[in-house]
Amino acid sequence: MVLRRVWPLLVLPPLFLVVLLTAPDADVHWEHHPSHFWLVLGAAILSAVLATAIGEPARRRGDAGLWLLSLAFLAAAGFLGLHALATPRVLLDHPNAGFTYAVPVGLVVAGAFAAASALAPRAAIRHAAATRAALVVLLAAWAALSLGDVPPLDDPTPVERASAPLVVLAVVGSALFAFAAVRAAEVLRRRPSTLGTAVFVSHVLLAEALVATALSRNWHLTWWEWHVLILTAVAIVAAAARAEAPDERFAALYSDEVASAEREISVVFADAAGFTSFSEQHDPAEVKAMLDAYFAVAVPAVVREHGGDVDRLVGDAIVATWNTRGDQPDHARRAAAAALDVLVATERLAAEHPGWPRFRAGANSGTAAVGVLGAGAARSYTVIGDTVNVAARLQGAAPVGAAVIGAPTLRGVPGARVRALGALAVKGKEAPVDAYVLEGLD
Repeated sequence: MVLRRVWPLLVLPPLFLVVLLTAPDADVHWEHHPSHFWLVLGAAILSAVLATAIGEPARRRGDAGLWLLSLAFLAAAGFLGLHALATPRVLLDHPNAGFTYAVPVGLVVAGAFAAASALAPRAAIRHAAATRAALVVLLAAWAALSLGDVPPLDDPTPVERASAPLVVLAVVGSALFAFAAVRAAEVLRRRPSTLGTAVFVSHVLLAEALVATALSRNWHLTWWEWHVLILTAVAIVAAAARAEAPDERFAALYSDEVASAEREISVVFADAAGFTSFSEQHDPAEVKAMLDAYFAVAVPAVVREHGGDVDRLVGDAIVATWNTRGDQPDHARRAAAAALDVLVATERLAAEHPGWPRFRAGANSGTAAVGVLGAGAARSYTVIGDTVNVAARLQGAAPVGAAVIGAPTLRGVPGARVRALGALAVKGKEAPVDAYVLEGLD
């Protein structure tokens, strides 16, 4: 149903192009360099902002497909920017081959990333930094050759319409975007969304823009059409993303395994014992100052030093997770070490503020559901399951200033020094749970 509603928007651009090609007199000439510069530069800036916005959650969630999509917009942004800067009488006095070919080459590169994003190869996220660096090097090389008027991109001879290079670029690039659009349509049938529809429309419009680059006449309506198509393609995705709730804004584009999966994880709960009593006896501003101070030392210990993710802060409690992306085989050791470090950091602060509640922690490992929970503004990326529930119960059973771990975590931390608490009766579970006070790690 969603795709049927957008087809009229996708059919109009090629029909307009055909009309202009069959009626050359209607394909009027309009050469206005400032308009061209600002139109293309605006599209480049918007595409760069979108690439940055998409790339951040892609790295955080370990989503290869989303990361490659961000690189598609980054490639488009870079080459569009170079096309804008090469506008005659901006940085150069005359057009050259670098000006002419920047956009079709850039769209082919973007199309390659878009097609790859549809396949979402896991290796892409492992080589994320290297891939982006290679793209930046390519853009820098093109800038040096094009803006420096260096052969072969210094040729000022106007490129003929339907010339072999332009046709090849158009065929290759449009095929790549068409493949990406087909795969996006398949995802939409399973998981309909406004943002997913916008990405599908964007892929189709960029494929149509590439065809227009090969068939248009410079500074004629057919030439201006593909500029407008590119701006529209980027603006549609940006507008759809802007309309999403800020939390997990790009969740609709997550790959299936990121949006909903089962993984072996470790989770740590840590909270301030006696927090309720402290809150009753102190002004709310004092309570907030205390929590801010604790979280300032505890959260960095969890996230930066041990590679964990803060799943959420609930009142006085920290919930942190490991291996939600499936890239931390030593997640149990990381979680255990983080639990101890949180206690060390908070104990140091508590010693400086007599009367402040002291922290305790619980850690557990095992299978959990990992993915997007909820919808709209109530959407979050979290972990759910018995493993998580047990970790919360272990934290509640921990002595003040101590960390209690479950048997699965202990098995994942050979050499851990522990003191057995025995089998604990845990609320919500029929069988008792073996628990251990974690005293140190070898």
